[in-house]
Amino acid sequence: MITMFEDSQGMNMFQRRISALSLWFFRAISTVFLGLVVALPAYATPQAPDVFMQQLSNELMEVVRKDPAVKSGDMQKLANLVDTKVLPNVNFQRMTASAVGPAWRKATPEQQKRLQEEFKMLLVRSYAGALSQTKDNYTIVVKSFKGSAEDNEVVVRSEIRGGNEPIPLDYRLEKNADAPGGWMIYNFNILGVWLVDNYRTQFSQEINAKGVDGLIATLAERNKSNSRK
Repeated sequence: MITMFEDSQGMNMFQRRISALSLWFFRAISTVFLGLVVALPAYATPQAPDVFMQQLSNELMEVVRKDPAVKSGDMQKLANLVDTKVLPNVNFQRMTASAVGPAWRKATPEQQKRLQEEFKMLLVRSYAGALSQTKDNYTIVVKSFKGSAEDNEVVVRSEIRGGNEPIPLDYRLEKNADAPGGWMIYNFNILGVWLVDNYRTQFSQEINAKGVDGLIATLAERNKSNSRK
């Protein structure tokens, strides 16, 4: 299980299993996660979900390869890239609500707002740090889509290539007419771990021990600690 509150010196067994190749993108869509305002252009009709994910992946990698500041590990530049390129394509309210679980419905509007803000900041910072590890030979290849583009929710499968072996990466997408490409990401899976499900377990433990305000405080402290690194 991935522990979100660990620092870089305390990476758990799962994180050590995945190479730097997979880590940058795992923390990314985490999620990826994870609004960036250099989004995909609007389309008259929704794209096929696999086409959408391939274009998003290609555009992100193109910026990473060409921007010297990003390649040098400039954290502010990396965070801005994540905030403008990835997040407009992520349904953060759904991700946060699902990660928080039943406590989300009992939370006040202000608590829900704070939870989304802190969760987003956590993912942006994590993704930015992971992006700093990318190399020019990394590519993301979306596999042939086996579902129906008429479905409201689909799974798109892809691979991160460039290391010793491909790293499988799957996305859950929901159809959204207002989204740049007609789809929004609301979960993803790498090496058998779904991001939202993993956080749900951690959040539940924190809420049971300290309540919703305690979870917010823990996330805020973690984000503050990250910003000082």
